[in-house]
Amino acid sequence: MKMTAFSREKEGRPAVLPLLLVLAAAAGVGGCSSSSLPLERPRPVPFQPAYVSSAQSLAPGSGFADQAGGGVFVTAAGEAVRIRLDGTRAQLVSHPGNPVAPGLVRAVFRTGPRTALVEAEKGLFIADSGWMIAPSWRAKLGPGLVATAQTSDGAVWLAHTSGLYRLHEGLLTELKVGGESLTGITTLAAAPAVEDAAPGLWMLRDGQPSVAVALSANVHQVRPADIPLDENESLVSLVSLDASKDQSAELWALTTERILRLKDRRWRRVEFAQRPAQLLAAGRFLWVKSSDQLLSYDADADRWGEAMGVDMREFRFLAADESGCAWVVLGGQAAAISWGAVARVSGLYQGQKVVADGLVVRAIPPAGPAPAALLFQLGGADILSEGPTYSLGGAEADGTPRAFSFAALEPGMQSLSVVARFLDGSETRRVVHFDYQPVGAAVLSWEQNVRSIHESRCAQCHVSGPGRSLSTYAQWKENAELIVKAVRDQRMPADGPLDPQLINIIQRWASSGAKP
Repeated sequence: MKMTAFSREKEGRPAVLPLLLVLAAAAGVGGCSSSSLPLERPRPVPFQPAYVSSAQSLAPGSGFADQAGGGVFVTAAGEAVRIRLDGTRAQLVSHPGNPVAPGLVRAVFRTGPRTALVEAEKGLFIADSGWMIAPSWRAKLGPGLVATAQTSDGAVWLAHTSGLYRLHEGLLTELKVGGESLTGITTLAAAPAVEDAAPGLWMLRDGQPSVAVALSANVHQVRPADIPLDENESLVSLVSLDASKDQSAELWALTTERILRLKDRRWRRVEFAQRPAQLLAAGRFLWVKSSDQLLSYDADADRWGEAMGVDMREFRFLAADESGCAWVVLGGQAAAISWGAVARVSGLYQGQKVVADGLVVRAIPPAGPAPAALLFQLGGADILSEGPTYSLGGAEADGTPRAFSFAALEPGMQSLSVVARFLDGSETRRVVHFDYQPVGAAVLSWEQNVRSIHESRCAQCHVSGPGRSLSTYAQWKENAELIVKAVRDQRMPADGPLDPQLINIIQRWASSGAKP
């Protein structure tokens, strides 16, 4: 067991924090052969993909796709561009506060649901909301970024030619083993470790796999990874699928012969009619490219599909997003390919940790003909929404989206679906899995939480006065929906609106079952 340290930089001043690491001299590959593993033979269902062509010519290489639509990519001329959902170009310019202009751009990497890391000739920049922003830690790293991955704790890991770095809450730290930098990494993926299902960061280093597991905030254990391979079979890349409400995250490995799948701590081999050549994943969707096939796997539906009519002769993945869309280069033309037009979601992101019970979630209807109905599904209930601004919770009196209360949900992984239903009877679905961990998870009651509000602000009109009779718990429960709407719209109480905290209490009480 070796001791080493993170080298931490904050405001230009280095600091040292203890970090425990364990790394075997040789990573374990091939404890058993892949031919002895359970076999999966997918039977893809043919589908006609939906296309959105980019108005901008994009260069092959890594990019970033935003699950709300569009993304950040590199042009053939070495310029970073932001592409909208419809393929048109949006603003992406150097922030006025940057010490230097980015210059020519080499590649773009994902760092979060809305942000990307842009590697330019003048260093690393963060692309966010139309700006290229120079981060405070940019002097630490120059060109040489290879791969990124985000672990369940929200940290973004950067594989660089100079080592492995962790970016968390605006601070950049380097992971070292015995004082030595971890160089030679080609692939990163976030998925549970095999031994104990602990959240882990998988990596290929000089072609050998290992996994880093956090034992505490500043203590990591790096373990050799045993990936079963046949003789003369080697690893090419690793990708991962995010966790859902019912399933943990998965690791998928592309080898020189096949695909291996690590699910529920067990390896499986996945074989197709043709040998896979490229692998890409985002959220709960996987994309596989072979010589003349483009396949996609929807983990929520446990369904494989084959995109028909795609010219695979000059094909390269750029990026994928959590809605099931892959950005690709086809014969020099960039395009977004998906199973079909689905609604996009903003305000809630795949894997997001939600700590407040009130949140505004918006849905962007799918491209093409307007759906006959668009609704949210959450906690086993359908919640209809009205346009043109589709939001979970409806709209306030002035038309702005209204927050919806998650108070009735149990803490833990939850799934929100946006369903678009069309006149021909078809429907499309967008699923977002999130981790609900409310700061205050206690279920509110009428007697302990609401009655005092009733007596101080409501009773004078709604017991013996002119208002609707609301003198008992039963009457409050029966009229809970009307009461919530009235206090949200600030129409009641008649002598002035309630304090926002009191409105939130009434909303949470009604949404969590209107307990006595």
